[in-house]
Amino acid sequence: MKTNPQVRLANEIALQFRGQPEDRAAAVIAQHIRQFWDPRMRADLLSRVEADPSDVDPLVRAAVRHLT
Repeated sequence: MKTNPQVRLANEIALQFRGQPEDRAAAVIAQHIRQFWDPRMRADLLSRVEADPSDVDPLVRAAVRHLT
């Protein structure tokens, strides 16, 4: 199964912050998504995380909580 582009990109961003505490990493990831992603990309990520979070990095799931 092919991973959704927004999920793949968010997971790649999360890899960059793996060494930081989860709350800090989640906030920075959310800030990046808010600042650089098109609203449609954000909306797609949020709906995909809500529908099936199984292929979403835990840091991305935590970041999504900051976005909603």
